[in-house]
Amino acid sequence: MGINIGRLVMLMVWGFLLFNLIHPFPSPLKYFMNVAMIFMVMMHGLQLTLLKATLTKDEPKLSTAFQTRVFLFGVFEMLAWQKKQQARKPPRGRQ
Repeated sequence: MGINIGRLVMLMVWGFLLFNLIHPFPSPLKYFMNVAMIFMVMMHGLQLTLLKATLTKDEPKLSTAFQTRVFLFGVFEMLAWQKKQQARKPPRGRQ
């Protein structure tokens, strides 16, 4: 539930930043929004690049849809993916 709320918030942030490109806000806020957009694109791109770099050759390649979701939702998509990965692994036995 929390992950879905985070995804919704990320969509609203993207919408707010993209709206600034179409209809720029007044002068001081306009520049802040442009910097925030550049920062968000760089951070989400870096996150996607690091995810791709950490995958082993044994793991399946990431689909384009998943890569797009990681770029859009960032850490929230990564948390959902991590939760899915943990659910797939069998529980560890005691040694």
